[in-house]
Amino acid sequence: MAVQVYGCNHVAIEVTDAKKAARFYQDVFGLKMLRGGEGAVWCKLGEHQFLAIFEVETLQPDRTKHFGLMVRDAEQIKEIRCKLVKKYKLKLHPDFRCDFRDPWGNRVQVGDLSDESLVWLLPYREVQKAGVVLAYKRK
Repeated sequence: MAVQVYGCNHVAIEVTDAKKAARFYQDVFGLKMLRGGEGAVWCKLGEHQFLAIFEVETLQPDRTKHFGLMVRDAEQIKEIRCKLVKKYKLKLHPDFRCDFRDPWGNRVQVGDLSDESLVWLLPYREVQKAGVVLAYKRK
């Protein structure tokens, strides 16, 4: 029998202060806390995934590892960009609409549901409820 992957269960990041990181992700993205304790917290990502935030003593910088989050539309990306720059004084990567490093150096890319390359998202109930219509048409 062939293996079938249904999606990504979670993303894990390292920070020096798990509680502070949870507050940051709750503030910027509205993530809800699932649980926490002993230097780790878990935040709900959409309906089926979570963000695992682990506290470490020393951060190991990285150049290319990152994760991507999806928001509804360009207005939400604009709101996130504004909060990142004004409230948190973070720099945005100039080659992307919303690509940044969180206060602990974790790289995050933010996209929205209007991206035609995301046609694979259509089966998700959250996308269907949002009423997203992609301009992409199969021939």
